[in-house]
Amino acid sequence: MAAAPPAPTSRLRAVVGEEELLRARAVSAVRAAVLERHPDAELYELPALGLPVGQLADVLAPSLFGGHRLVVVTGVHEAASALVDALTGYAKDPDPDLTLVVVHSGGKRNEALLKAFTAAGAAVDECPKVSSVGDRIAFVRNEVRSAGGRITPDAASALVEAIGADLRQLSSAAGQLVSDFGGTVDADAVARFHRGQAEVTGFTVAERVLVGDRQGSLEMLRWALQGGVAHVLIADAIADGVRTAARVSSLRTTNLGELARTLKLPPWKVKKAQSQARGWSIEGLQQAIGVAAELNADVKGAAASPDYALERAVRRIVAIRAATGRGVRG
Repeated sequence: MAAAPPAPTSRLRAVVGEEELLRARAVSAVRAAVLERHPDAELYELPALGLPVGQLADVLAPSLFGGHRLVVVTGVHEAASALVDALTGYAKDPDPDLTLVVVHSGGKRNEALLKAFTAAGAAVDECPKVSSVGDRIAFVRNEVRSAGGRITPDAASALVEAIGADLRQLSSAAGQLVSDFGGTVDADAVARFHRGQAEVTGFTVAERVLVGDRQGSLEMLRWALQGGVAHVLIADAIADGVRTAARVSSLRTTNLGELARTLKLPPWKVKKAQSQARGWSIEGLQQAIGVAAELNADVKGAAASPDYALERAVRRIVAIRAATGRGVRG
């Protein structure tokens, strides 16, 4: 399970399912394949919620300058009917110099769009929820294997029990375990890993960043790095926090139960995101998402110093909140 998504074979593609990490990986695989074939391709990522049809039409219109384009429209389950009609109409006669990917989180809403894309020959990446403990253990084993190691059955079970259902955290932990312990990861390695992460985690840093606590963010970041928390774990936590705050803020309702159902998140996570989103504007969160995306690339090798990349990203996100939001601490 959780095998790498196949390379794109169609100018139309649908990424469908509840599992956010698998959706993100599928989109990344398409992006990498497009850039391999078209290194100078223009890249666009547009959220469907609130997207004007005219803006979509501009992006999909034939380019005057030639060259390939990749357009990813996320959250199409939330798209207005006019946008669905525009995407459906485009699918009937797609531009050969453009790869269009629609991302749907599953469910019945706007299911007709997916059917229209499939009927038009779109390739489909299925990203179903990894809901059972057995499937999460299998996911961990695959992640460890992909990182070049192997994990004993009791260690895989211990890791899933400690972390839970969040695939991003499971993936990050699996990679860090292989990096730290190499070869075979056993239950003792998992226990030592978690003891080392106990006091300050990436989520501790992310919480300080999101509330605009500049001094506290930098202090927690330094403690986390000194304690051996992986750069990618911190970056993932910051990205997850910013994205979740943006998703909560983008919806008109503040009802906890309704938000949890719509976003398919546990109520405790929605409540935390609501608290962290206070003081942010939508514009600011969009800018912060861009910083988090840059940080993800930086900690995976794009930056000469991942320590510096993290500190710079923390400072930038806190500054964005202060400049565009409704108040800041620190």
